[in-house]
Amino acid sequence: MEVNVYTPHLALQPFVLNISTIKVMLPEGLPEVVTPYPPTPFQSMLFYCNDPVSMSGMDEENFIKQPFSVVLGPQFSRVNIKVHRQLRAIRVDFVPGGMYRIFGIPMHELFDKGFDAQDLLGSEIRILNEELQNIGDLSEGKNLVEKFLMHRLNRIKSVLPFDSAMRILLHHHGKLSVEGTASLSCMSIKQFERTCKERIGMNPKLYSRILKFSKAYRLRENFPEMSWTAIGYEAGYYDQMHLIRDFKVFAGVNPSVIARQLLETPIRMQKDLPI
Repeated sequence: MEVNVYTPHLALQPFVLNISTIKVMLPEGLPEVVTPYPPTPFQSMLFYCNDPVSMSGMDEENFIKQPFSVVLGPQFSRVNIKVHRQLRAIRVDFVPGGMYRIFGIPMHELFDKGFDAQDLLGSEIRILNEELQNIGDLSEGKNLVEKFLMHRLNRIKSVLPFDSAMRILLHHHGKLSVEGTASLSCMSIKQFERTCKERIGMNPKLYSRILKFSKAYRLRENFPEMSWTAIGYEAGYYDQMHLIRDFKVFAGVNPSVIARQLLETPIRMQKDLPI
């Protein structure tokens, strides 16, 4: 699996955390691979430049082929992803509130779902999808996606202190209190929670839990030799029971089971996301 992570154009950086290109070529004789994908704190767009992946819920056997471009809203539930032979894709991860500011879609309407980007955003995406099917190099595709996002900047929602406060919460992996983050947002608790639902798609306590869990999960993908005790400490868990609880909620299984599942697949889908 080859992943390249790019810093977006300076004009996009208030909205976009990074743009990644992803290339997977499965070994000969291995036509498909299934890998777990628990929730991340990022709202994202995915563009498939050849054969899209298929996806199922954790306990579902039927995998559904994805459209060529997908908008991922705020995630809560784990899914399983099936890669078919090869994968060439471009991924855009937005800063907290960035997707709302660029596209103006209340994030709670996208909660825990993936949507065909063409259905949400229309002909611009259809044209971009067609262009991406004909690229030679993924860096060329990255430039096309970046150009599409740049065209949206004349329609952005205004910035609020909330947006910078949520970036601070992101960089602290959810370790700030709700009261402290609301204060940084220059809002009352009720105003903060209402804005969080609109721009992030969930209440701030849940978002903070996903931030902490996601760091722990990505540490496991990156450092499989690392003990769960060390992972829990690094991710900010007070004790092992809180770590186990969050893995059961967000990964659907306890940490030892997800560790075995990762051993069964050669693909680490979240390994190169920023920790």
